[in-house]
Amino acid sequence: MQFSEIIKMAFGSLGVNKLRSALTMLGITIGVFSVIGVMTAITAMRSSIETGLSFLGSNMFQFAKYPVFGGGGPEGRRRYQMRRDITLEQALRFKRDMEGIADVVCLKTFDNDGAQAVYGGRKTTPNLTFGGSNEHFLAANQYDIALGRNITAGDVELSRPVVVIGQDIVSKLFPSENPLGKTIKIKERTYIVIGVFAPKGQSFGNNSDGIAIIPITRFVSDYGAERRSINVATQAPTQLLYNETLDKAVTAMRVVRGLQAEQENDFEIYSNDSLIAAFAKVADAVAAGSFVISGIALLAAGVGIMNIMLVSVTERTKEIGVRKSIGARKKNILLQFLIESVTISLMGGVAGILLGVGVGNLLAAVVFKANLLIPWDWTLIGLIVCSGIGVGFGFYPAWKAASLDPIEALRFE
Repeated sequence: MQFSEIIKMAFGSLGVNKLRSALTMLGITIGVFSVIGVMTAITAMRSSIETGLSFLGSNMFQFAKYPVFGGGGPEGRRRYQMRRDITLEQALRFKRDMEGIADVVCLKTFDNDGAQAVYGGRKTTPNLTFGGSNEHFLAANQYDIALGRNITAGDVELSRPVVVIGQDIVSKLFPSENPLGKTIKIKERTYIVIGVFAPKGQSFGNNSDGIAIIPITRFVSDYGAERRSINVATQAPTQLLYNETLDKAVTAMRVVRGLQAEQENDFEIYSNDSLIAAFAKVADAVAAGSFVISGIALLAAGVGIMNIMLVSVTERTKEIGVRKSIGARKKNILLQFLIESVTISLMGGVAGILLGVGVGNLLAAVVFKANLLIPWDWTLIGLIVCSGIGVGFGFYPAWKAASLDPIEALRFE
């Protein structure tokens, strides 16, 4: 028999039992979908998140009370909550101690309750990013000024009621007028607009243009210092001096915190690289979980393929006997049943890949505003695995069919 004839017969046999073939494919589809969907979402989110996590400027590191990604469960969170806050006085002393070592020391703290800006009867959404900082906020957080000026050291020293706002606030409160010099109200307190941030867009799934920053001294004065910890971001002069600057900064922070030599740090230290590494660990854990789930699903699907092919061999015993009696060779029968098994597996795999790529990209786009992509490497791996499942679980039924005695097969009822 020619190979093309074997393929036609294999596809013809699958077409006879469309529902059974489709249900068998469904198991493969679910297994492949779980892997491809997760890996597509993770791959699409990775570039978006890595960009978003790089909110610190070049050669920057930051001290904070809490770690960025959670606290390791309830016990870990309680341990971090028991830490002393990094007070404004400590942060200002740290900044003074770092003079001559680091030119950029950014102090910042944010309101976690959500804020709304109001001007002339117009309002923004009630979820603005609202906080206090100093003159180094731009360098430490990769912002630029599009209009007006930045907060100055004098604004911080004198606790002036001034604010720099993002483009979203401008578009909602000042759609047709210059915002500079206007007085807006945030959380029932008034501030004079002195500058506007340049557009920055989405970052890590959040809107970076819905932001309002006032001098940190004014922020603490207006909203209190109790239960408020200051984050301190420091920039090394060069990449070569990064480690040396970090060591000196850790020492300075320990001094202002009053820690003894034998005491461990009671603050977190992180940089862009550490944030990205932390996300990578989370992504790897999610991927590992998806592999386990998909592995179980694919194993069950493979057993289903074997079961269906064995049923098919039983149903077509007489057909196999007729074909053998008129000259079909053992390898022809074996190849036909293997083609049927691999076809079912590959069709299920292709369906799973298409669904996985679609759902994975949709999830990444909705949650993190990530760009569309197709994980070609995982797609190829999925097709190879599906082919292997088809051959591995279909070989025994195919071998059983090919090994049937033609005389006994013709007698089968």
